[in-house]
Amino acid sequence: MNRILGLFRRFRRFVDEAWSELRKVSWPTLQQTRSLTLIVFAVSFAVAAFITVFDAIFLNAIKLLSAG
Repeated sequence: MNRILGLFRRFRRFVDEAWSELRKVSWPTLQQTRSLTLIVFAVSFAVAAFITVFDAIFLNAIKLLSAG
């Protein structure tokens, strides 16, 4: 019984400490969240385009080398 009670006490302490830390967080505004989300999408799209272009270039290079 004491072991279970100790487990609940530790869990309660964990929740209290986590909640305390969450109150200290500086949360972004809605505008900041939107702006940062758009930046992430734009960078992700640019990286995907970069990878796609170089993948096509290397694929064609390999086809030329293997055909010759």
